[in-house]
Amino acid sequence: MASVPLSSPSQSGLLVLPFPLLQPAVGACLRYRLPRLPPGLSSVRKGGLLPLPLLVPPRAVEGNDGRAVTKEEVEDEEEEVEVTKEGEEDTQERGGTGATKEEAARGSERFAADYIPLGIREPVYEAIEVRSNGRMSTKKISRRQLLKSSGLRLRDTRSVDPSLWLMNSMPSLLVREQAILLNLGSLRAIAMYERVLIFNYNSPGGKAFLGLLLPRLNPRNINGGPAMPFQLEVVEAALISRIQRLEQRLMKIEPHVATLLEVLPNRLTADVLEQLRLSKQALVELGSRAGDLKQMLIDLLDDPHEIRRICIMGRNCTLDRLSDNMECSVPLEKQIAEEEEEEIEMLLENYLQRCESCHGQAERLLDSAREMEDSIAVNLRFEY
Repeated sequence: MASVPLSSPSQSGLLVLPFPLLQPAVGACLRYRLPRLPPGLSSVRKGGLLPLPLLVPPRAVEGNDGRAVTKEEVEDEEEEVEVTKEGEEDTQERGGTGATKEEAARGSERFAADYIPLGIREPVYEAIEVRSNGRMSTKKISRRQLLKSSGLRLRDTRSVDPSLWLMNSMPSLLVREQAILLNLGSLRAIAMYERVLIFNYNSPGGKAFLGLLLPRLNPRNINGGPAMPFQLEVVEAALISRIQRLEQRLMKIEPHVATLLEVLPNRLTADVLEQLRLSKQALVELGSRAGDLKQMLIDLLDDPHEIRRICIMGRNCTLDRLSDNMECSVPLEKQIAEEEEEEIEMLLENYLQRCESCHGQAERLLDSAREMEDSIAVNLRFEY
């Protein structure tokens, strides 16, 4: 308990206490102004003692150089920081100096450099490149290189990305300014003016496509007739390979289902019923794939704009946004493009008929199998 003599009982006194705890600041003192005494303490004599509470010294604030600083010095430093920030904001509003621009550029470069190693690797595709002269080579290409060489956008490549085959099971034929993206079954390809990139070339769809495309590019197989543009050869080979695979699968399932339908009324065994179930499952899958391809062809035929975009690819032609008419710098190119438009429509209609035939036959076989199952269920219900 500390005691301090007071000079006057009615006035507040000024107390100066030395604190040895503040060792960095030798001789530092703490000023403590006593409060005014209440009227009840007026009986204290002059020179009397007044008990004071024990004061806890404040913790000293250390500066950058390790010495203790006072409250006034801390406030001065905070004011200097605020003034510096205001000066920087004024400089930015006025356009900044050359040094500020250089610092901003270095900061942006550091941000760009830090953005690369975030653990997100750029995908690299392994594909077969087939040129218009029939030359074939295997190459690895990154996504950035693919977008730069084909003029595509990132969202366009999702339909042909092999890593997204579960999400992109629906067949599609997307026409862009410099490329055509093909997604037909296990075939993923990008057709350009003089080359085509084939992903998943070891898949059944990729092998079937290559088996049809390479002979069509051989000059010996043209027979002296006019050759179609390369991108049209690619599109036709892709459609033929896909429809042929569906037709071959139907030809394999159809006789097996016909045999089961003849045997089942008189031979109800677990083996025969299991074969019927598997045949139904195969027909459902075949009908679904043929139906999706048929719908894709219908949508393409109903959109003449997409067909015209195929025709003007690789030519000095454009499409008018209002009338959708072809405008070419050379009149001969416009005539050739219009003739190709008619040929493409005829080809698509031909493949649509084949696809419709395959889809219809698969649906008829599936209906027959379902009727047989219903008949077996009714007979078993009456027997038991």
